[in-house]
Amino acid sequence: MESIFHEKQEGSLCAQHCLNNLLQGEYFSPVELSSIAHQLDEEERMRMAEGGVTSEDYRTFLQQPSGNMDDSGFFSIQVISNALKVWGLELILFNSPEYQRLRIDPINERSFICNYKEHWFTVRKLGKQWFNLNSLLTGPELISDTYLALFLAQLQQEGYSIFVVKGDLPDCEADQLLQMIRVQQMHRPKLIGEELAQLKEQRVQKTDLERVLEANDGSTMLDEDEEDLQRALALSRQEIDMEDEEADLRRAIQLSMQGSSRSISQDTPQTSGTHLTSEELRKRREAYFEKQQEQEHKQGEQQQQQDPPGQLSQPSERPTTSSGAPGSDPGDAMSEEDMLQAAVTMSLETVRNNFKTDGKK
Repeated sequence: MESIFHEKQEGSLCAQHCLNNLLQGEYFSPVELSSIAHQLDEEERMRMAEGGVTSEDYRTFLQQPSGNMDDSGFFSIQVISNALKVWGLELILFNSPEYQRLRIDPINERSFICNYKEHWFTVRKLGKQWFNLNSLLTGPELISDTYLALFLAQLQQEGYSIFVVKGDLPDCEADQLLQMIRVQQMHRPKLIGEELAQLKEQRVQKTDLERVLEANDGSTMLDEDEEDLQRALALSRQEIDMEDEEADLRRAIQLSMQGSSRSISQDTPQTSGTHLTSEELRKRREAYFEKQQEQEHKQGEQQQQQDPPGQLSQPSERPTTSSGAPGSDPGDAMSEEDMLQAAVTMSLETVRNNFKTDGKK
């Protein structure tokens, strides 16, 4: 395929591309074809002048634009036909009665030129295979022998005019190479417009994909920030809950102490009508613990008297508070739990004393 010469569409120079693809080389330029078109215009003017330069038809002809070319680069069939005459080539209309009477199989021809409105393109045999060399395609299109007749019939149905190229085409490298090998085409070429549209669509899809990826990256960052915020809020709530639990514990201890104080004040004789103050409560606790120490000391002496001679008795341990500090002052630096335990013990002791008093009565 690389050896096949194929000019792609530029502007409206399809006639130039058609001729060069047919001859397999850069044989014609727009300037050369324009020169042929001007020559044809002059020949037509001279024929019209034979009827008189003052005639209405002649003046009308001069006012009309050229029928052989225009500013867009279009060239007529007359320009193409005259350009091929330079190489000894002739164009015959494919569906003309004269050619149809010859009953020639299309695969036995060498090339065709097809025209629809202002577009021209070549179908040519190179080596032993046929190729569609339309300049609107991205590359040569392989046409099988069995498909060639159907392809030409389809073009006719679409309104194309088909011309058979008669004569010997100039030698070319592609024709010599394809005489020895046959090519296979895995993917058919697309129209240039379709390829451009596909490339544009791919670019748009790529841009959309990049936008989506950027948006996803941004949302990922937002999700991470939101997770960090949620973790911070959770930690904050845990700290608040811990503070609330500590506050509830302190309130419970305080209420328990108040309840113990009220119980003690109700179960024991009062010297006044008011509840015990914190100072009085502390003094009572001290008295309670001193009494406990005296009882333990007496028990220790009795134990020493009962032990046999020669056996050393264990020294009595100094009383300890619930805080575990031996010999420490019960009223100093007591924890709230120690205070609660002491209050509960005093309350139970008071209740037992009341029961004893009621029994004696």
